[in-house]
Amino acid sequence: MSGAAIEPALRPALYPEAMPPHPTEHPNWPRLIPDAEQPWQTLEQVELSGPPRRLVRDTVRLHGGQQGEYVYRPRGPRAVFVLPITPAGEAVMIREYRYPLRAFITEMVAGGVEEAENLGNAAARELLEEVGGVAAEWLALPGFYPQPSISGVVFYPFLAFGVALQAAHNEESELIERLVLPLPDVYRQLEAGEILDGPSSLVLFHARRELEARGLL
Repeated sequence: MSGAAIEPALRPALYPEAMPPHPTEHPNWPRLIPDAEQPWQTLEQVELSGPPRRLVRDTVRLHGGQQGEYVYRPRGPRAVFVLPITPAGEAVMIREYRYPLRAFITEMVAGGVEEAENLGNAAARELLEEVGGVAAEWLALPGFYPQPSISGVVFYPFLAFGVALQAAHNEESELIERLVLPLPDVYRQLEAGEILDGPSSLVLFHARRELEARGLL
């Protein structure tokens, strides 16, 4: 989950089979927007770091009238998460090196959504780029705010079924190992606290009901 490896204008021509034919949207997605009324007032904003990971410092007047500062990532950036399921009922996860942690961790397929990019297309693109997957069916899961105290980023997860695997298209900066695991093993790791990536854990939580309904768990 870093930047995109291929120019957006070229993606439809390169990966037409990867685009989901019927992108779905979860009912909670339209609610992931700012409230109409705001109890805090922005007095001044200073940009500390520009895109793609914009960071700002706001001077704000709080609800009690006092003044303070808040450093955060503002709304705008979006990311997709994908739990791919093969026709054999296996989960496709990744093990990726994360420099801030100085460690490899097990995660879900994920990546940033480009400006004006359709969420379903972004999910299909990340699935193909990170693990070489092409899905036959897509199902949207509840979206969420991963770090609401310091970030306005919104995550949009999907379940991808009938995923056929081919060669991945990882970026040069990425260290990613593809993991194809029995679904019960993935949930055993989740319950044992072995999946340390928070968003991936939450996506697995939301996916469980559908996987059980389909007899995959």
